[in-house]
Amino acid sequence: MKKIVHPKRDENFVTGAYSDAVLIDGFLFVSGQAAVDFETSRFVLGTIEEETVRTLENIKAIVEAAGATMNDIVKCTVHLADIREFDRYNRVYASYFTGVKPARTTVQSVLAEGLKVEIDCIVKIPTA
Repeated sequence: MKKIVHPKRDENFVTGAYSDAVLIDGFLFVSGQAAVDFETSRFVLGTIEEETVRTLENIKAIVEAAGATMNDIVKCTVHLADIREFDRYNRVYASYFTGVKPARTTVQSVLAEGLKVEIDCIVKIPTA
């Protein structure tokens, strides 16, 4: 059975026509996250480094709400508005993972609202 996972929100909070994350059969599928303030649901634009930090902190909150850690992430897909900012984004991204890094795809995409980065991921939830 599928279960919705929200960071610091009650389970009935609706983000739109999607869930922040869906937990099923020991895997967590996290929807594309960006530099949004979870309290206000507003985008917080900034440098590629600032947006990458906020995006990964949002992912971290969702992953931890499901009982996992960033090291349990097995796959990320990253969309950058400007692929020329890859090196700057990548320095921040790399700081969030120790040990075996997740598999990753990074592409340039047209992103909404002036965003510089969007990241989704798949997490293997640890068993007790």
